[in-house]
Amino acid sequence: MMPAMRRVLYCTLLLGFLFPSQSVRLVAQTSKAAKTANVSYEQDVRPIFKTHCFQCHGESNVIEGGLDLRLNRFIQKGGDNGPATIAGDHKKSLIWQRVSSGAMPPEDNNLSPQEIRIIEQWIQLGAKNLNSEPESLDNNTYFTQAELEFWAFQPIKRPTLPRINDATLARSPVDYFIQQRLQDANLSPSTSADKTTLLRRLTYDLLGLPPTLRQMNRFLANQSPDAYEQLVDELLMSPRYGERWGRHWLDVAGYADSEGYTDKDIKREWAYFYRDYVVNAFNQNKPYDQFLVEQLAGDELIQSPLSDLQPPDVTLLQATGFLRMAPDGTGQAGVDQMVARNQMIADTINIMTTSILGLTVGCAQCHDHRYDPISQEDYYELRAILAPALDWKKWQAPSTRRISLYTDEDRQQKTEVESRAAVATAKRQQQVDQHLDRTLTEELIRVPDQVRAALQTAYKTKSDQRTDKQTALLEEYPAIGKITSGSLYLYSRKRAARAVELNKIVDAREQTILAQVREEFLNKLPQEQRTVLIAAQQTKPAQRTAEQNELLKVAPVMLVDYATLTQFNPTAAATIKANRQIIEICRTTDATAQLEAMQKQVDEIRAEIPQEHFIRALTEPVDHAPDTVLFIRGNHDTPGDKVKPSELDIFAQFVSTDIPLKGVAQQTTNRRLTYAQHLTNGKHPLTARVFVNSVWKHHFGRGIVDSAGDFGVLGQMPTHPELLDYLASEFMDNDWDIKRLHRLIVTSSTYRQISQRTEALDEVDPDNKLLARQSIRRLEAEAFRDAVLAVSGLLNNKMHGPGVPVMEDGVGQIVLGIEKLDGERINKATGDLGGEEHRRSVYIEVRRTRPLAVLATFDIATNAPNCTKRASSNVATQSLLVMNSNFMVEYSQAFAAHIIKHSNDSLEDQMQLAWKTTYAELPTTENLQALLNFMDTQIEQFKSEDAKLDDQAAQRKAFEVLCQTLLGSNQFLYID
Repeated sequence: MMPAMRRVLYCTLLLGFLFPSQSVRLVAQTSKAAKTANVSYEQDVRPIFKTHCFQCHGESNVIEGGLDLRLNRFIQKGGDNGPATIAGDHKKSLIWQRVSSGAMPPEDNNLSPQEIRIIEQWIQLGAKNLNSEPESLDNNTYFTQAELEFWAFQPIKRPTLPRINDATLARSPVDYFIQQRLQDANLSPSTSADKTTLLRRLTYDLLGLPPTLRQMNRFLANQSPDAYEQLVDELLMSPRYGERWGRHWLDVAGYADSEGYTDKDIKREWAYFYRDYVVNAFNQNKPYDQFLVEQLAGDELIQSPLSDLQPPDVTLLQATGFLRMAPDGTGQAGVDQMVARNQMIADTINIMTTSILGLTVGCAQCHDHRYDPISQEDYYELRAILAPALDWKKWQAPSTRRISLYTDEDRQQKTEVESRAAVATAKRQQQVDQHLDRTLTEELIRVPDQVRAALQTAYKTKSDQRTDKQTALLEEYPAIGKITSGSLYLYSRKRAARAVELNKIVDAREQTILAQVREEFLNKLPQEQRTVLIAAQQTKPAQRTAEQNELLKVAPVMLVDYATLTQFNPTAAATIKANRQIIEICRTTDATAQLEAMQKQVDEIRAEIPQEHFIRALTEPVDHAPDTVLFIRGNHDTPGDKVKPSELDIFAQFVSTDIPLKGVAQQTTNRRLTYAQHLTNGKHPLTARVFVNSVWKHHFGRGIVDSAGDFGVLGQMPTHPELLDYLASEFMDNDWDIKRLHRLIVTSSTYRQISQRTEALDEVDPDNKLLARQSIRRLEAEAFRDAVLAVSGLLNNKMHGPGVPVMEDGVGQIVLGIEKLDGERINKATGDLGGEEHRRSVYIEVRRTRPLAVLATFDIATNAPNCTKRASSNVATQSLLVMNSNFMVEYSQAFAAHIIKHSNDSLEDQMQLAWKTTYAELPTTENLQALLNFMDTQIEQFKSEDAKLDDQAAQRKAFEVLCQTLLGSNQFLYID
């Protein structure tokens, strides 16, 4: 991001060099005045000095060389070297000498030859000013009468409808203003477009989607005189309307699902709640004044604390996401936090003022605005309105600026579910403990008898309490020491093999015990008896003599086995029995499966806990009213005087407002709420003008003021100022009703005109500023993608919720998908999105450094920090995308399959349906013949490339190419 001092230089050079057209414009205006000997300081010379010289000669108490250029009489008085001008003699005037020689302004910021010529003419004509100047400039800021009287800063006055020659051509008040200008230019309006053209134009304008076949058939069949008006009402009631017009507002709001600021572009969780608020607001036809108040101060309309929120409260907090859309690097490591905080505040002010006021107030951050009557003090007074919520000294990181949507009912349900989950978890733990004991016992069977007890004791002893000897013993027998709940699966998955091994061990020990029992008995007998008994015991039963059998009856211990061992050694018998039971459990019990099943039960219970979501809201800490100071030259390290929260002075002169330092009844300051109510009180010069101009722009391709985000001097003058004020007045007088504004515009004769160009029109009005015809417009990026999805039959109309994720594929293109990185951080798969990839573009994640390739190619909004006017380019990459991209190929194939599925086997029927679906019109005989010729050529081409291709397969491939050709045609990409 740009350091403060670099911003100073940047802003200065920006105005002087990046907007040369404005210098030309000022020169053109003053050159015209020069021809009539009316070159003045205020209108012609002061703008030049203000742009290039004030920073060192008068602004912020900086007066280098003692020369103050802000007033003509200061110039005449001069500085350390004497008077700067000699009236009537430019060559003797010091100021002309300095600027003409290039000595001033310094650092390659010299004046243009035209600007120098203006100064020369002004001096030659007497170095005059038009009006008297103030006696002093105590507040260090001075604006001329001409600056204050600029059209955009004047109150809105509702004009009367002008007289026109033929009122029968007017369907709407809009037409009177348009036709008056056409009359003045000796032009006539164009005729009305046909129904198919109007259907397609209106549907794209209001919904951002092509008409469906059902809509087309119904509208064309409707012979009612108000069929068109019925269509308007139908479209305005569609939920697709909110998605379309919500996207327009999201542009000016700078909506993004990532934090931006650095190339890391960290994901911005929960941002989509603001997007959903905007979509709903347009669908609900929320009055624009309410829409603004909620976005600027929704939190101040809620009583604290912000818990157990009800739906209306949630909506108000969602709205404040508007003030959380600026790039925000304050949650990232490795950035200068003080710079990042102040940059976020500056970008928020830029978004707020360009979107609502249509002014570049941000240009007054480092110095007085070079063109508009906005002082640097104005800027920081406006910043003070946001200061309680955006306090750069007591900053809240992005992750902490969130409000839980949990209600008291959710919390109670969570407590109940967690209680049940705790019981299930305890039962599972009991099983874990049992399996641990069993596994320990199993493993102890395998160790020598002499260490078994010591090993068991060592294992049961807590690790931090074991003796060195115990630790060493466990290390010697790691199979014992490694028995943990986490390793049970390792022992469990080898249970069958372990059971066989343990069985062998137990069998061997059993034989040893049986031998020991016999040995103990024999040791008590004389040697001769022992010899006889041993011989009898070792003789096979079938071969024993009667005498041997009698001896063994007397001494049954000699035939002892597992079944009879209890009679002779109960302890040993019990040990063997326990070991065999352990082996059986080991063989038949699957600890992993059992524990997984129990864990699944725990997880299923926990799944009943209401999911906790958060809103990225802007709120104020309770009773927090920090001071705001002016930053000298915009540098936060050089604070100046304190300022109070206030509206821009240029507007306060019409409608004064007292913005409080601290709220009285509420726990917040009420600054933002007071300001929002001031903006929407019906008397502000710009609030309504800017919005109705934006709506007009999206219906005609350009605004009445073409520079939608700049109504100031650097912006464009309105082509129809009276119409602009009429629309603004009508808008406010009718409760800021947005849908009514649409109806007023789209039902006009002006909107319904054909777009046909003529030589006569092009000669008088080549840019169609007078609107003697409708303008041809290319589909915006989202409308193009959504239209392709719609005609292919794959469009998913699911609304709201998290955005569809984007990622970088293996070749660096941004596509839809969930990142799955390999060891080299390369995506190997897009992942299964379950149909989410077919959702409307408004629901795709907006990542500042990762715009979806297909949208970026067609001029998606560039948020820097927001976008008040999109570019509309016509470049080769767009054609390449249409011809070669996977996106177009895949959806063209889907389109072809969709058409074939919904038509019979007749190729003519399929082509006719494809045409109607694409263009929302019936194809002519010539159209169908052209399609048939295209198909013949493609089929022949495919067969020549693959001799094994049968007729049906060749026709299918050719039809897919035909569908792609239709989707890539100008007739599809452009709206007449």
